[in-house]
Amino acid sequence: MPPQIDILQGTVDVLILRALSWEPMHGYAISRWIRERSNELLAVEGAALYQALHRLERKKLVGATWGASENNRRAKFYELTAEGKRHLRNETQAWRAYSAAVTQVLA
Repeated sequence: MPPQIDILQGTVDVLILRALSWEPMHGYAISRWIRERSNELLAVEGAALYQALHRLERKKLVGATWGASENNRRAKFYELTAEGKRHLRNETQAWRAYSAAVTQVLA
């Protein structure tokens, strides 16, 4: 397995929002989705994950409801709000522009 990459400050929120763009998920499922989607290079877990989820909830970018997880345990499921979808679109455009600019400089 390749070594994990340190996540740049400010990217955790957009990674979580992207995970939730597929369907409502609980914290562990979000963490797993990010790991799998990045081929195990990125990990958002533990305190960093839940601090980000609470921050996104306070900003009204995600909503949350309680339900049962795949293994029948009580879990908080998060989903994008309409504002969260708009925010994700804007952040995705900004990240693509930023990534293209850095790639151009490094080329």
